[in-house]
Order: sequence, then C-alpha cells, then structure tokens
Amino acid sequence: MKTINLPKILTIKWLKDAYERNRLKPNEVINEIIQRVDNDREMNIWIVPPAIKHIEFYLDRLENMNPNDTPLRGIPFAIKDNIDLINIPTTAGCSKYIYTPNENATVVQRLIQAGAIPLGKTNLDQFATGLVGTRSPYGETHNALKPELISGGSSSGSAVSVARGHAVFSLGTDTAGSGRVPAGLNRLIGLKPSFGAWPTKGVVPACQSLDCVTLFTHELDDAILIDTIVRGIDKTDPWSRDIPRQLSSISILPDKICLISDPSIEFFGPYTTEYQLGWQKTIKRIQHLNIPIEYIDGHDL
Repeated sequence: MKTINLPKILTIKWLKDAYERNRLKPNEVINEIIQRVDNDREMNIWIVPPAIKHIEFYLDRLENMNPNDTPLRGIPFAIKDNIDLINIPTTAGCSKYIYTPNENATVVQRLIQAGAIPLGKTNLDQFATGLVGTRSPYGETHNALKPELISGGSSSGSAVSVARGHAVFSLGTDTAGSGRVPAGLNRLIGLKPSFGAWPTKGVVPACQSLDCVTLFTHELDDAILIDTIVRGIDKTDPWSRDIPRQLSSISILPDKICLISDPSIEFFGPYTTEYQLGWQKTIKRIQHLNIPIEYIDGHDL
C-alpha cells in the first residue's frame, strides 16, 4: 500500500487543495484512514469502523461529480451511531436495539449529496445519555490527547475520530451538552445549531424537543461551510424549522463572562495540579481578551 503524507489535523481546505493539485486521491486518503483506525482500535472510537466494502460506492460516484457543485467532494466524515446511514446498522450504543435503516438521516443525505464520504458509525454513551464517554457496551472511548482521561460524551467516538485524524469532520448529537463537552475535552470546534435549524429526521431520539444534530471540526471555517450545506427546513420533519443563519449579527466576544469565585473552586483526582493550572490559564486568556469577568457564588448552582 502506498504511504501518503496525511496530517493528523485534517481540514476541508487542506484536503480539497491536495485533491486539486493531484497530490492525493480520495481512495488513498480512505486507505490511510482505515490504517489509522486499525492502529487506534483499543481507543474504542468506532462501532462500525470504516471498511472499503461500505465506502467503495461513495468513492466510485465521485468520478461523475462536478467539484463546482459538490463543495465536500471526497471529504470523509464520521457519524455518531444514533444517526442513520443507509444499510448500516444503527445501535444507539445498545445491541438489543439494533436496526438497519433503508434511508439516510436528512443531514447525512445532504452531506452525501455535497460529495462527502461517510466512513462508518462511532461509539457513544448508550442512547446518547451521558457526558463522559464511558457508558457504552462497545467500550470506553478514550481521550484523544490523554487516553487515560475521559473523552466526554455522549458523542465520544465522533469527537475522538476527528481529533485522532480518522475524519475531517463528524456528526454528533446534543440534548444537554453531548456535542459540546467532548469537543472541549478533545480540543475541537463543537457546533450546536439552533434547535430545528438542522433536521433531526433519522436520529434516534433522546428528547425530541431538545435534540440537535451537532458537528465536530478542527476549524471554524469548516463548521461554517458544513452549516451552509446542512441547514434548512425538512418538510417531512415536524421538529425542523426555517432558521436563517445570521453570522453578521453575532458579537465576536461576549459582553462578560461569569465564573465561580475562587473560594468555591475545588479540583479532585490525580490531575488536580493540571486542572488548577488550566483554570488559571483560562482566566488569564479571558483577561487578555479584555472581557469583563463577573465572579459568582457557585454554592447554589
């Protein structure tokens, strides 16, 4: 197998440029990803890992795609295993629940139509309930940066797959933090769109009035591009809403940040010193950005 120079931090811009300059081909990228997944199998990132037999169809169809009409042509992505991918089992982290869908979730279908390549299904806290990444019969998903630490959840495998260079981006879900906590713990961008902005048809529900499909990337530009592709109402989805994106109305920095007052802060476990240093560095970063800090008493939270 040909060895290729594929960075661990994968972005849409970098990969598209490599394709356009004929430095890489999509099948070479997929083969390298499959090798990376095999090397990381003890990380418990995947439930249905990438396999050529599942991906070949999507590679073959790239030849007939116009790059001008397919902004994600050849871009590989991972899917949390509570989001449907046609003909691939959905488990939601529970083997007793398993079913094989005969159509894609709306968000998956829109990404595929844009040329993206679905790789497989990633591990999660069972039924997307949990913020730790340890509540899965398919194994505890380990942190991408420090495997001895938790990955965060419930979209554990989706976050770690991107952080470990298995995918350019991945889909997760978020009902109460599942798409943002693992992003923070694995040094990623975690985008949770406004409720209803991305259709949830084809997603195993946790709480339908709160569920959102979310996104993990390395760069904000990638998240913005994917949002333009996926956002939009699905008339077959009763929870879908028409919510135009209004980036120009969003303030770059908040008016203030509320933090727990120092006497209320306690850290525990073998990494207490690292946590304290991280907290102090965060405060200094906020101060460097000239964002006002309001300290609050955390005992009542």
